[in-house]
Amino acid sequence: VQLVESGGGLVQAGGSLRLSCAASVFTLDGYAVTWFRQAPGKQREAVSTIMCRDGTTYYADSVKGRFTISSDNGEHTVYLQMHSLKPEATAVSYCAAESIPPQLFGAYWTSAPSYDSWGPGTQVTVSS
Repeated sequence: VQLVESGGGLVQAGGSLRLSCAASVFTLDGYAVTWFRQAPGKQREAVSTIMCRDGTTYYADSVKGRFTISSDNGEHTVYLQMHSLKPEATAVSYCAAESIPPQLFGAYWTSAPSYDSWGPGTQVTVSS
């Protein structure tokens, strides 16, 4: 699966951005698509995920209530709507996709090694 992110940019603290992850697949059904971010000098962290077959979503505690993940299976695209952005969100944001068994989804979605397909990333910069 090839993935391409878009929608990153520079925004002031408190602002919003919507990231897009376009996938080159016949269908997103059966895939979990997850957004990760990596700030300079820090480990890559999972932000949010969606199981495209049934719409199950999970969020990191740090973004709950401010970020919303969604998928448009017809367009083969997953979106991450981000509101009330904070300077600590400055990072390269990546989307990743994997066919994770539903019974393992909740346990493994935050683990970067669980994913074989990654996009090149898009820079998100939040100024204070």
